[in-house]
Amino acid sequence: MKIKELFVNKTNNTMIQFFRSLFVGGIATVADMAVMILFRELVHMPESGAAVCGFIVGLAVNYIISTFWVFAKAKVKNRTLDFIVFAVIGIIGLGLTQLIIEPFSVEGIFGAGFFVKNGIFGPLLPTDKYYIVGKVVAVVIVYMWNFFARKLILYRKVEED
Repeated sequence: MKIKELFVNKTNNTMIQFFRSLFVGGIATVADMAVMILFRELVHMPESGAAVCGFIVGLAVNYIISTFWVFAKAKVKNRTLDFIVFAVIGIIGLGLTQLIIEPFSVEGIFGAGFFVKNGIFGPLLPTDKYYIVGKVVAVVIVYMWNFFARKLILYRKVEED
């Protein structure tokens, strides 16, 4: 496989799209986490609210780069509808993220989460920073959901007319 195939040419090859999506996901995740930590640490927003703010920024970054670089052609020709479906898949991912972060949260929906209550990470990490570990776990799981759901629903190979 040539470097140009991996990084430049448009492609319907799922493995190349998955590879590119890792880069896009990484960039979007950095934006997402930076905004989440900024809102949590500087604005003192609860973890769940900060995660939503980060999600919105990450979703926008992911959509813009994905539609131009990762996926060669959308099945949906209407850009607004394409973004709405892309976002709905992302919102499902956000729900998964919230469920995954909850046990790591100091101020969760149900109070302090399981890992916080039990001090699972002991002296390695203050309990008010556990949400970052939860976010990292969520990133891996939600990445897989987002890529494969978008690939199957929005960007499955379209036969030429």
